[in-house]
Amino acid sequence: MSIVLEYSILSVYFAALFILLIFGAHGFVMVYYYKKHRGLTGLRPKPLTRPPRVTVQLPVYNEYYVVERLLRAACRLDYPRDLLEIQVLDDSTDETLNVTRKCVAEYRAQGFDIKLLHREERSGYKAGALRAGLENAAGEFIAIFDADFVPPRDFLMRTLPYFSDNKIGMVQTRWGHLNRDYSILTRLQAIGLDGHFVIEQAARNGAGFFINFNGTAGIWRKACILDAGNWSDDTLTEDLDLSYRAQLRGWNFKYLTDTVCDSELPAEIGGLRSQQFRWTKGAIETAKKILPSLWRANLPLRLKLQGTVHLANNLVFPFILIVSLLNPFLVWIKN
Repeated sequence: MSIVLEYSILSVYFAALFILLIFGAHGFVMVYYYKKHRGLTGLRPKPLTRPPRVTVQLPVYNEYYVVERLLRAACRLDYPRDLLEIQVLDDSTDETLNVTRKCVAEYRAQGFDIKLLHREERSGYKAGALRAGLENAAGEFIAIFDADFVPPRDFLMRTLPYFSDNKIGMVQTRWGHLNRDYSILTRLQAIGLDGHFVIEQAARNGAGFFINFNGTAGIWRKACILDAGNWSDDTLTEDLDLSYRAQLRGWNFKYLTDTVCDSELPAEIGGLRSQQFRWTKGAIETAKKILPSLWRANLPLRLKLQGTVHLANNLVFPFILIVSLLNPFLVWIKN
């Protein structure tokens, strides 16, 4: 092996290690801010005196086994019935749609303002469904729950008071895990997600960095969604995309560690692989879209750096692969 090739391998290897060092050090930064702001929730808002009108959006696609549970949980929300609108955004192509129709008819007969919106053509996928529902949403605030979530009864009463601050555009709650102990796969997923929800989201919000809506278990001010340009389907992570566009427009977000919305984790490796593919590819697409706007914005350097690491953190995976592949060559060169 020539000297030039050896130095080339060493250069690539240590460059990859340097990138991993940056992302690894960022983990310690998150722990620092988490410990610094842990327990410092500030003043909790006063309870609602005049409840606003709320639209609950339930995006569904072929979720036969959980859709009925979702609708029943949404209709059990502790909130004045005359101020609650429920939109079931069901784009299903299987028997799920029949279950949805039956449940919607049942609850409409009981006096709930619940509507089924079914699109024959799934243009825009989830973002398209949310955007279509928003066109007819009567609520000033929009709560969103995916099919595998079970919102607690007091979800709206715990989140809406934070909107007394007119600059708050979105409130995100922490994910819980209904099937955490189902298998080693679900336990490992729970550990990873808890790292994000218990430490990262709380640390970023406490330190004043940008945070992201996690696609579900959160509630938006409708005016914030519209001001930020509405839901866009040009990335796979429409939630992360809209989050950054809204915060770049000057809206503030609030993360609630003490409000938990339970959900089911993927119990099979196929479902997990599909989920992780969407999250990873979508995050990279969003980074390519948002980073230029982030760096042009009139923001402190600390926010730009943190936002860059947040959006680009999936870059660690190719660099881990590079280091792994080059390790045998390093051993050969050393000996």
